[in-house]
Amino acid sequence: MQSTFIANSISALQTIAQQIIDSYKDDRIFILEGEMGAGKTTLTKSICKHLGANDNVCSPTFAIVNQYFSEKAGDIYHFDFYRINKEQEAFDIGFEEYLYSGNYCFIEWAEKVSNLLPLHYIIISIKETQDQKREITIKEV
Repeated sequence: MQSTFIANSISALQTIAQQIIDSYKDDRIFILEGEMGAGKTTLTKSICKHLGANDNVCSPTFAIVNQYFSEKAGDIYHFDFYRINKEQEAFDIGFEEYLYSGNYCFIEWAEKVSNLLPLHYIIISIKETQDQKREITIKEV
């Protein structure tokens, strides 16, 4: 299954976030792809809000992983592997334990840890269009 959405504004992301979670109710691993500044963290923030997280959702660029909590969804993990140089660094922080915890995991720059990813996950690709909108494509792997 593949879906494509166009986000005309940040407020449109709430509807898209709800559609993503509603369409992939049984999935917990989400890979966010896109150029720097495309809106990966902004979309993750909208999804976490839809899941009921009240924490301040922000980029884990320096921390590598942020943990948020939701009464509705439990722990939510948000990874940003932009700064890592080797997959071993992700392995050292226990990345695989997070992946197989059964909790939501949102992963930015997942290509840096491709050998550690499970067999099944959802890819969310975000591309900025010429008119400053975002084209968001979702597909299962």
